[in-house]
Amino acid sequence: MEKYLKDEERITLSLRSLYSKYGYLPYKMNKFEEYDLYAKNKDFLIGDGVITFTDTSGKLLALKPDVTLSIIKNASDESGIKNKVYYNENVYRISGGTREYKEIMQTGLECIGDIDLYDAYEVVSLARKTLEAISSDYVLEISHMGIIFAILNKISDDKAFYEEALECIEKKSTHEIKAVCAKYALSAQNEALLCQLATLYGKPSDVLARLDALDSEVCFGKYLCELKTICELLCKDGDSTKIRLDFSIVNDMKYYNGFVINGYINGICECVLYGGCYDKLLQKMGKSCRGMGFAIYTDLLSQLNTAKCGYDVDTLIIYSDTTSAQAVKEATEKEIASGKSVSAQRSIPKKLRYREIIEI
Repeated sequence: MEKYLKDEERITLSLRSLYSKYGYLPYKMNKFEEYDLYAKNKDFLIGDGVITFTDTSGKLLALKPDVTLSIIKNASDESGIKNKVYYNENVYRISGGTREYKEIMQTGLECIGDIDLYDAYEVVSLARKTLEAISSDYVLEISHMGIIFAILNKISDDKAFYEEALECIEKKSTHEIKAVCAKYALSAQNEALLCQLATLYGKPSDVLARLDALDSEVCFGKYLCELKTICELLCKDGDSTKIRLDFSIVNDMKYYNGFVINGYINGICECVLYGGCYDKLLQKMGKSCRGMGFAIYTDLLSQLNTAKCGYDVDTLIIYSDTTSAQAVKEATEKEIASGKSVSAQRSIPKKLRYREIIEI
């Protein structure tokens, strides 16, 4: 029956199986939460706009624009314990393309608690396996906010500079970096260092070699060791050409502090997978534990080229107003009995893709 599933449905089922194998348990939440949860963490949300309404009790509620915040809110905060969950939930937010509110299916996982380097590897590895479940033609990009902050801290301790510099790094704009450095009267050496950071992109072996050279100048050894370990394990797992290090991947410094990951699929014009370490978000929400996870937006998968399937149904049966219901029934059941999917119509639907057509 799997051949009758839509791509999004087939992928969702395979991902549930994948996450369960690694001990992640299903997480289910209500369609809405108290608005205050999202209002306090607006910067963490992807996109703007939260749909709100007043409950019968007078509380201001919101249709959920995110799942991670709810998982963190309900996660236990015990030493030595890891909360490992996955979810498949609809979220409600403004679409980047249409600027209209949209119901979006979001699938992902979170590992929250007393997590270590293995857990970070497991999350990154599962992000890679998630992309593989969608398509063999993917790229997983990895960054480390610890290395980025180490470089920024060496250059300046001005928080306003951090924010402007991160924006320039994300754009990979050396021109804008030079303008920011001039604004804050930074040295030519620090300007060159920041430009190097913005252009750190490529195969793990190449980028790690460049980071080794920078380490003697900046001293981010702990984070570099973490990154080397993750890359080494990932390269042993599979095709290393699918992995890229990209230090233009930056997330909000108020929430993120470690690994950051983005995933891309050939044929989809947007990033389909986002994730990373968000220990600072947990601290802001009163938790002492650590957290890491990712999400994919399955509505984007509709952009995939489905030519490999090519058809909505195997057989299109066309009948006239004078054709008896019995004749349509017999023709339809004959095709179904031979293992085919059938659509019986009086005329050809414009957008229906079919393998063969039978007129009765």
